[in-house]
Amino acid sequence: MFLDEAVIYVKGGNGGDGCISFRREKYVPKGGPNGGTGGKGGDVIFRVNKEINTLLDISSTAKYYAENGRPGEGSNKTGRQGKDLIMEIPKGTIVKDRETGYILKDFTNDNDLLVIAKGGKGGKGNKSFATSTNRTPRIAQDGRTGEERRLKLELKLIADVGLIGLPNAGKSTLLSRLSNAHPKIADYPFTTRHPQLGVVNLYDFSRFVVADIPGLIEGAHKGAGLGDEFLRHIERTKILVHLLDILPVDGSNPVDSYHTIRNELRLFNPNLFDKKEIVVANKTDLLDEPSVIAKINLIEDQLSKKIFPISAVTGKNIPQLINEINAQLSEID
Repeated sequence: MFLDEAVIYVKGGNGGDGCISFRREKYVPKGGPNGGTGGKGGDVIFRVNKEINTLLDISSTAKYYAENGRPGEGSNKTGRQGKDLIMEIPKGTIVKDRETGYILKDFTNDNDLLVIAKGGKGGKGNKSFATSTNRTPRIAQDGRTGEERRLKLELKLIADVGLIGLPNAGKSTLLSRLSNAHPKIADYPFTTRHPQLGVVNLYDFSRFVVADIPGLIEGAHKGAGLGDEFLRHIERTKILVHLLDILPVDGSNPVDSYHTIRNELRLFNPNLFDKKEIVVANKTDLLDEPSVIAKINLIEDQLSKKIFPISAVTGKNIPQLINEINAQLSEID
């Protein structure tokens, strides 16, 4: 199961209370204050784990607490510090304050780490309040309360290339051809229920990451179909590969399909509309060569764009597509 949103409550540990204590030793007349300070509460810490690609584990619990600090003790002993609570999250997670929507951190690097809720300081023991005029203070300080936050976590996949297109355009099959990913593939719409990632290894030992975004339909920016919940995953990509079905079973026009998806990108986020794009016509294996050429020429004329004809099923022209993607990525880098 893939989960790309979570709402949670986190709280740092409370500081331990200070101690009121006096020396009670033989041969030490009148003793003196010796109450120690309470221990600091544990922090709540977010840390990126590159092995995790979902927020599922975090969403399984609504509230998270770091350990409280222990109270101070006599003989000037400081209380034990509360243990930090380290929460591991996937790279690409955006952490927001749930009330204000303010972004606290965008975790985009492998080693990103953030103290999201600090533990409270320990309270001072009565030893700290002794003065020349008050040598036997009978007061101590309470530990401070740890920070608490209500958070919303959103995951945006970090990929170089985003595969987009209408449902059943062949994106999952293409991803399996481009990389070592093994997405679910079938001949009905919305086969892909969540984004899939694949790594394309090149001959020069470089690589790029491809994300298969679940099929979009008209109205996706408002939540239609699988909804706008997946459009956010395109925002981090450098280029888009827009897949068209050259021979749709419903008889629709690939050019109209192209404009439908482009309009959804524009309505969701105008910056997506301006991303570099490679337009690919898939399923050329369903037509003879002259028909493919005629179809491609017609689409190119109507869109005024270069079209890459491929067959994700047979692998035809896949190496050429990989080279084009790599070339465009090199221009951006």
